[in-house]
Amino acid sequence: MSARFSRVFTTILAVCLLAFASVGHARTVDETPSALAMTGDALFARPALLATTLVGGAVYLVSLPFSLLGGNAAEAGEVLVVGPARATFVRCLGCTTNGYTQKPVEQPEMNR
Repeated sequence: MSARFSRVFTTILAVCLLAFASVGHARTVDETPSALAMTGDALFARPALLATTLVGGAVYLVSLPFSLLGGNAAEAGEVLVVGPARATFVRCLGCTTNGYTQKPVEQPEMNR
């Protein structure tokens, strides 16, 4: 029973993350974070946000029957799963707002 619950939970979480992965494409971020901000984000903030996303997914799954009865399942999913997932995966490293940067990446010239 526990293995089946684990598979179902993982599948639901993966579907939610894949379904909402493109939400941040519409908004661009114009920030220039420092190296310290990027390091702190990579070492501390992202792992904490990932844990928040996983715990929020578990809480959402457990509270889903009650949310469905109350008519706010979409709102609960937004707050418990999508919001933390967006902050974890749809944000440039070191940035404070969600979204993608649209800065072109400079390629070094190759001397031939």
